[in-house]
Amino acid sequence: MAPKDSFDFLIQWHLTEKCNLTCTHCYQNGHGSDELTPDEIQSVINEISSTMHSWQETYDMDFSPSINLTGGEPLLRKDLYDVITSFKSIGFDIYILTNGILIDNQTAHELSDLGVSGVQVSIEGPEDIHDSIRGKNSFKQSVRGVKLLKNAGLEVTLNATVSEINAHYLAETVGLASDLGVNRLGFSRLVPSGRGKALLHEMMKPSDVERLYKKIFAIKPDNGLEIVTGDPVASQFRNSTGNKDFGEIALGGCAAGISGLTIMSDGTVVPCRRMPVPVGNVRRDSLREIWSMSPVLNDLRDKSKYKGKCRTCKKWANCRGCRAIAYAYSASKGKADFLAPDPQCFV
Repeated sequence: MAPKDSFDFLIQWHLTEKCNLTCTHCYQNGHGSDELTPDEIQSVINEISSTMHSWQETYDMDFSPSINLTGGEPLLRKDLYDVITSFKSIGFDIYILTNGILIDNQTAHELSDLGVSGVQVSIEGPEDIHDSIRGKNSFKQSVRGVKLLKNAGLEVTLNATVSEINAHYLAETVGLASDLGVNRLGFSRLVPSGRGKALLHEMMKPSDVERLYKKIFAIKPDNGLEIVTGDPVASQFRNSTGNKDFGEIALGGCAAGISGLTIMSDGTVVPCRRMPVPVGNVRRDSLREIWSMSPVLNDLRDKSKYKGKCRTCKKWANCRGCRAIAYAYSASKGKADFLAPDPQCFV
């Protein structure tokens, strides 16, 4: 009997918009005031489980579902462990995205005991660079959290959001990851939305992005450190197929509308956590119907709807550019368009 096809499906869930216990900005601006209740979260988890089973039966396809629990700072949710347990019970791999500041020894071991598959901690480079981006003394606290997570036996990924601020500190960042003994070091590009909007002028030029990824993929750590990135334009280095046309059916690349979606803390559903284009709300809408019926999601799956060189690119199926960056950058130019070309594509 031939093996079934398998489909990777990722949900990003912002459990809270609050950043950490010492952050006053979020409380002053009311973030987190309309967060989903524990009962509402459990109801959504039940629907996700039902939808997965229905898809498996309908399409005779195995799913490899995973969830990134993020925020804000997910560790601020008092019911975080209940959420983890519920998702584990329906077969999801669980990943926590955190700044690491609130990790203590007890928390690290509890996450390990709950069967969390991995924890991603944001580190933007060496200490002075990280603190200039994340706040004074945040580096030391985040590194402390990383060490505690490693000591508890958890797989840890460091992730750096690259821009003109930290792109020149690649070697130092790799060295830091090696010294800490983490499993992976990941890179993503700056999305100039939210607080990142103030860093629009720090976006890298396409040629600089190309040079950076060439350097990144040329690194061959000898201590088991894995260099990773979910950036769709990075696929240009991994798909060395010349001028081959991959067609008009999305196969990989940007996950927005293709292999995942995001649930915000108030239940709003968006294609990507960095792309604030609402497609529904789990408080009133069925996730299954959102996935199949949303005009926004269906446009993201349709090559003919794309603009500029993304529409004519032969590598569209494996890339499509970063839709969040395309949306944020086009908004900065006066007309927000999630189908606009990726401004940093170097192809």
